[in-house]
Amino acid sequence: MKFDTAAGTNPIDAERVVGQPLDRIDGRFKVTGTAPYAYEHHEVAPDTAYGYVVGASIAKGRIARIDDGAVRRAPGVLALVTHQNAGELGQGKRNYAKLLGGPEIQHYHQAVALVVARTFEEARAAANLLRIDYEKAEGKFDLEALAASAPPVEGSSGEGSQAPPVGEYGDFEAGYAASEVRLDQRYATPDESHSMMEPHASIARWDGDELTLWTSNQMIDWGVTDLAETLKIPKEKVRLVSPYIGGGFGGKLFLRADALLAALGAREAGRPVKVALQRPLIPNNTVHRPATIQRIRIGANKDGRIQAIAHDSASGNLPGGKPETAVAQTKALYAGANRMTAMRLAELDLPEGNAMRAPGEAPGLMALEIAMDEMAETLGLDPVEFRILNDTQEDPEKPGRRFSQRQLVQCLRQGAERFGWADRNKAPGAMSDGRWLVGHGMSVGYRDSPVMTSGARVRLGTDGVVTVETDMTDIGTGSFTIIAQTAAEMMGVPIDRVAVSLGDSAYPVSSGSGGQWGANSSTAGVYAACVKLREAVATKLGLNASDIRFEDGQVVSGDRRVPLADAAREGEIVAEDKIEFGDLDKQYAQSTFAGHFVELGVDRFTGEVRVRRMLAVCDAGRILNPKTARSQVIGAMVMGVGGALFEELAVDKRHGFFVNHDLATYEVAVHADIPHQEVVFLDDPDPLTSPMKAKGCGELGLCGVGAAIANAVYNATGVRVRSYPITPEKLIDGLPQVA
Repeated sequence: MKFDTAAGTNPIDAERVVGQPLDRIDGRFKVTGTAPYAYEHHEVAPDTAYGYVVGASIAKGRIARIDDGAVRRAPGVLALVTHQNAGELGQGKRNYAKLLGGPEIQHYHQAVALVVARTFEEARAAANLLRIDYEKAEGKFDLEALAASAPPVEGSSGEGSQAPPVGEYGDFEAGYAASEVRLDQRYATPDESHSMMEPHASIARWDGDELTLWTSNQMIDWGVTDLAETLKIPKEKVRLVSPYIGGGFGGKLFLRADALLAALGAREAGRPVKVALQRPLIPNNTVHRPATIQRIRIGANKDGRIQAIAHDSASGNLPGGKPETAVAQTKALYAGANRMTAMRLAELDLPEGNAMRAPGEAPGLMALEIAMDEMAETLGLDPVEFRILNDTQEDPEKPGRRFSQRQLVQCLRQGAERFGWADRNKAPGAMSDGRWLVGHGMSVGYRDSPVMTSGARVRLGTDGVVTVETDMTDIGTGSFTIIAQTAAEMMGVPIDRVAVSLGDSAYPVSSGSGGQWGANSSTAGVYAACVKLREAVATKLGLNASDIRFEDGQVVSGDRRVPLADAAREGEIVAEDKIEFGDLDKQYAQSTFAGHFVELGVDRFTGEVRVRRMLAVCDAGRILNPKTARSQVIGAMVMGVGGALFEELAVDKRHGFFVNHDLATYEVAVHADIPHQEVVFLDDPDPLTSPMKAKGCGELGLCGVGAAIANAVYNATGVRVRSYPITPEKLIDGLPQVA
């Protein structure tokens, strides 16, 4: 099915099932512990051995010598994989560094060996016996030292966040110089880790020359493609299975070392092998959100209308890597005739920087939305009104290209009213509650809403049950449920008469989970397959496909009502299709918007920050399931608290690694840090996005939260922090003096 014109009225609009706040159909499996994650598929291979990964202890250089004698003599050891016996390997196009290092070492904790043994304990013990001599080389590990000289680059997150090396529209320098009020500030965001609960894990089994991999991966087809390319075997010889994923946040979009090493280990040992990256390896061995150094300049007239805006960002990555596209949202968020964005990329020898939830917009808005608050204060305008004054209904860099739907003003107006924004004290440091200085802050959230081709297969069984098969994944987002709701709506059956099978490369290729495209694209693919199934059912029953309804388990045409199951009386009916998108996203800017509001307290003695309440008002098209969508947004808001106040991978600039590479020392937000959260959806279908008229919201809920917290901290204390995270030592010297 081709989607290249605006969606008209269709069966989804009935919203008997779609749009309802239904419980997750996989919830009972999660709470009972019967949802098997990648490492827990014990039934697929009772003779599974265990692999233990050894990571490089240098950040740059080469392996001079490997002494593996003690390893091979150790109890229970079945195999050892290193670059010396792995055979010739390729490299997937989505990996910047080799997943098995040697002899060259590209970053700290790059995998250099896998020890395979009968038990995990034997594998771990033997791995400690491996002796590797390295020739260490000088590396580059300091972004701040290299940012100013870093060359301009273009970049794309692959998720709709993109920008040229330098993009100028109008004449920024002239417009800025002529502006009556000007701002020029620098901001910084740190390296961050995904810190998902489930580690990267895989079980590999070879059947002759065919490989099956049970793994934790967000994008099944990408994984199959890159694993086949790395192993240099035909793609049809590889099967990936990933039905349940315990969090990914972008860290599992791509093939990682656990998958490759499990496959190599199983081939070398001659039996299935399971591998889970031990927690201290994950931040350095896999990917992370790169740090940024950003400069924002805004010029406005005294009435508050922006005349010129510029955003420059520098980030670092391995050779061949991409920049963090932190300037992307500035291209489209606010009006202004004179505009400039620039991205620079420093070549670093730190681990690979890549997609982390809302790449580009998340760190970019952490800077831009502080700058907007600073400019509002300079102009003497309310921060909400300043943003509304500079709203636009068309792409500022492509005049005439309107947004398919942009209700940012409604988000801000409704958010301000619900939050009680008008009652806040505008003067910084003027509100207190005992020992707590109280502050209020807000920001705008923005995230593009890309779509991807997505396929599905739908079966109508003789028992009337509708089964959906697609390689779409559920990373804790509720994919099982919204896909079931879509099929139930289209086929006119209760949701308990729908079975959903996900995460298997044997099924049709879907959009996968990433980039905020998953919900809209994958359900649109199911919609397309169901349209074909409806046609096949009509033909089987001798009905006119253009004049029938599917409702209450029956097919209705005029006065005739036939049980749906009757169509499959002689055998199941199978239909398969995919949704392919035309150029509507080029004709119209397709984006999502939010207004974020925060109240917090800052301890006047210690500088400790405690968030008290949070509100997000979101404009994200039709909401397919308000309950699961809310869960996505409040989870994103929690991540925003962590990014604002705690999260930072500390870089050892001498030896080139992230020091706090475990959950004990890399701090994330916990239950005690999270207050009352309120989420409001405008829930207005957007017919230009897909037949579902939906968009994504799981990354929108993160974008802007950090800046809302930073702005609230300023309102509470009068201390403006422009470098995240906002820790007590950055506040303490500026707090009011106490006796």
